[in-house]
Amino acid sequence: MPFKKLHPDILEKLAALEITTPTPFQSASIPVIKSGANVYCTAPQDSGKTTTLIITTLQKLKCKEVGNAPRAVVLVENKEKAMELYDAFLFYTKHTSLRVYVGYEELHIDVQKSEIAMGTDILITTPKSMNKLFLLNGVSISQLKMFSIDDAEFLTQKSSYEAIMSITQSIHKCQYVIYSEKMHPILKRFEGYFMAYSKVVSIE
Repeated sequence: MPFKKLHPDILEKLAALEITTPTPFQSASIPVIKSGANVYCTAPQDSGKTTTLIITTLQKLKCKEVGNAPRAVVLVENKEKAMELYDAFLFYTKHTSLRVYVGYEELHIDVQKSEIAMGTDILITTPKSMNKLFLLNGVSISQLKMFSIDDAEFLTQKSSYEAIMSITQSIHKCQYVIYSEKMHPILKRFEGYFMAYSKVVSIE
């Protein structure tokens, strides 16, 4: 079964990568994420989670820039993961007007503030870096539509957990999608906070 009901730009990129058929995880998760629900996505490595994250983010933003404030945030564990995901996003956003920005702890916060203020649609960053931006009013969340967390197991670390709890308290209306290999009890705990009424898509 080929990918269905996706933006033509996304289908074009998938065709260029010779990805014509969704993985079982993608078949199960993409329609649920597109519905706008908060979703826990659990599946083994190489199930297509990162590609799903990119596809659904681009779909949500309709593959075009709007305004200056980020409309999608993707949290990752560290600079290395942030740069990997940034490169992956750049392939999909080439030839679209979408602006992707990557931030991480090692990059001076004032640099991040000024560069984000120039206009970005998708912000890829780490919990600590995002929390610092929040505390310094360095990023507007007024237009935020989607908040994804890739390989979310790292949120079991105390500092990352505290940062995500601090960040999400300030966000009032937004879709959250958490990707991980397994459902960790700490991730499940988010149901009582920002993952209200969440759905679970799980592939063994």
